[in-house]
Amino acid sequence: MKMDVIGDIHGCVDELHELFLELGYMLEQDSYIHPEGRIPAFVGDITDRGPDSLAVIRLVYNMVVNRQKAYYVPGNHCNKLYRFFLGNKVQEKHGLETTAAEYRALNTRDQKFISKQFITLYEQAPLYQHVPELNVIVAHAGIKENLIGRTDKKVKTFVLYGDISGEFDTDGRPIRGDWAKHYHGETWIVYGHTPVKEPRMVNKTINIDTGCVFGNQLTAFRLPEEKTVTVPSKQPLLEEKFNDFP
Repeated sequence: MKMDVIGDIHGCVDELHELFLELGYMLEQDSYIHPEGRIPAFVGDITDRGPDSLAVIRLVYNMVVNRQKAYYVPGNHCNKLYRFFLGNKVQEKHGLETTAAEYRALNTRDQKFISKQFITLYEQAPLYQHVPELNVIVAHAGIKENLIGRTDKKVKTFVLYGDISGEFDTDGRPIRGDWAKHYHGETWIVYGHTPVKEPRMVNKTINIDTGCVFGNQLTAFRLPEEKTVTVPSKQPLLEEKFNDFP
């Protein structure tokens, strides 16, 4: 078995198409298929902020639900969009406003269709994806070793939002602990959520959110090769959005 884990897309559909081609996939009937049978896995946060979130939903839905040829785990933006589509009252900011605007521009029939696709995709998704054949766990914001195997509320909060303390920095961003530094498991943890300029490998973890929507690049991590593949972003570079770890 061979797999390509793809970092946070955030509506950057052109870069996603480019990355699939760079990885050797071919487009067949609205899905990407690899001639060697490689399986893509999406690390969550497929929508919001970028130019075409709905196109990303359609593609991921086709690959994961229709074709069942890909894995998907939800991120915090996915969770918020899910609640939006259910009709819950959520704040349309931090990127959701862009997806909501795309959605409202559709006619009623197409609105029902795309919301049903995303709700189905989200409800069928595991909190995190464990693939024993490749000794890997895909979790949006990562997962601590002592949480593996659990699916309770504490685990859900961690995999969606990371190692949060409830405190915020001077820019209003949540302060997160560096859980990867303390991870000593033998299973690969592939995650995103926190934008970094280059894929960050610590112990047996790798953060592949390289801030495509903030103008840097879109990254995939290939297993069992343990190699990264990137394509450049088409978005304007926003330096302040990236995190530096000591």
